[in-house]
Amino acid sequence: MTGGGRFFCADAARIRNDQLAGTAPYGTVWILIEYRQGWPVNGFDGLALDPATKAVVYAAAQRARARILLVRRTGRRRPGAESRWAVLRHDASGALLQQWGTWCLDTDLAQVAQALTTGGASGLPPVALVCTHGTHDACCAVRGRPVAAALAERWPDLVWECSHVGGDRFAPNLVVVPDGVYYGGLDADTSLSVLEDHLADRIRPDHLRGYTNLAPPQQAALIAVLRRFGPAGRHDYAVGASVRSDEGWHIRLTGRPPYPAVIDVEVTVGHEPARQLTCRGPAKNAAARYDVTSVRAR
Repeated sequence: MTGGGRFFCADAARIRNDQLAGTAPYGTVWILIEYRQGWPVNGFDGLALDPATKAVVYAAAQRARARILLVRRTGRRRPGAESRWAVLRHDASGALLQQWGTWCLDTDLAQVAQALTTGGASGLPPVALVCTHGTHDACCAVRGRPVAAALAERWPDLVWECSHVGGDRFAPNLVVVPDGVYYGGLDADTSLSVLEDHLADRIRPDHLRGYTNLAPPQQAALIAVLRRFGPAGRHDYAVGASVRSDEGWHIRLTGRPPYPAVIDVEVTVGHEPARQLTCRGPAKNAAARYDVTSVRAR
């Protein structure tokens, strides 16, 4: 957990066996901006870009509830080459859409705002993002860079390093977009098998933090179902009724064949003891916890 007295949040989380299930932040739209220079601690917000263009992109992202991430290729430097941007979305119908463009001048990024109001191409391979944002949290760099390198060697066109995605204590974090799937607690070897399975539409519960279009209790319920009935495709289960009670949540999932047609899951909600959850933030916080008490197929 420490080296010379230094606190590392990912080491502490592994020692405590912090729960992964139910920790994926909500999101269905992502903006990727390739930026090969150093990343400020606050990512896009801290970039010294043209203020007017930056304001346009930020306002459009807020309207679309989009997350802006800085990205770069692992170990690649292309002096003078244009950088890329992308808008990726997982829309309400389940469609996975992507738009890509390039930018050289700051003002070129105004294209991002326009792309947020239109559709995109479907059928493209997903993008695998590995958080390596060391200025935000040391664990993301220390643990994330070896994973990014291993994945990029295998899938050079799919993998990008990215800025902060949330859940520093679960570093290395791998986010597949626009699928909207978070994985954490990886290493170089497990990341290869996790992404290989994901690309084969075979999502396993190990290392799965959740799906970003689901609420945390729903994420925990789905992960419990994957543990009970085995790995499944990204859309093989759908969340139906979610009813809150004094004890927690009753969540119903429906499955496609060969999985059970209806599964009822009971989830209780509690909190862990207050702890330091990030390397940079010494304040102690109590993380929510989602425990599945019952999984019943009908």
